[in-house]
Amino acid sequence: MSSEALRSDYRLVSEMVRPGTRVLDVGCGDGELLAFLARHKQVDARGIEISREGVAACVAKGLAVIQGDADTDLADYPDDCFDYVILSQTIQATRNPKIVLEQMLRIGRNAIVSFPNFGHWRIRTHLMFNGRMPVTENLPDSWYNTPNIHFCTIRDFVALADELQARIVRADALDAAGKPVGVKMPWWFWNMMGEQGIFWLARQGDRT
Repeated sequence: MSSEALRSDYRLVSEMVRPGTRVLDVGCGDGELLAFLARHKQVDARGIEISREGVAACVAKGLAVIQGDADTDLADYPDDCFDYVILSQTIQATRNPKIVLEQMLRIGRNAIVSFPNFGHWRIRTHLMFNGRMPVTENLPDSWYNTPNIHFCTIRDFVALADELQARIVRADALDAAGKPVGVKMPWWFWNMMGEQGIFWLARQGDRT
């Protein structure tokens, strides 16, 4: 698979990962990103996935993936055992996002997180004029059956990174077409115009 065939956030994540590094993909789904990194970046690829179907799909691709839960199983890993820990479109579905992010920064020198931005102008407009929770491409489930339990905005995530004293190495906001919203824009602009955010974090003082 070429990088052009990857999901838009996966393409950006793959750009952030250096070749030959140790990578843990948390909530790796069917292993699409992990398989790409293993093949094209020659990483030591590991994964955790909560669904049996996802684990089976990953194993069928030859990936080292175990069934596990981000909220509980990251605590079993020792400090600094990975160069990158990735969480794609999953943090909003965890029970305690702050603890999950703390664990990611403990076991990995870098944490890469992507998430749907609940501060996007279309979501705000939908709530204002319809008074109901929106259903979009990035948030495709109705409120009563969604796995997402902690919606956040880009500004919320920046505040959490600050609270954890994590350094933002790189940040991107993507529009509905998966294109970057713009570089060097203030957070409020990204918060209004970005349908999803992608953040590369590192611990303060750590060199990437």
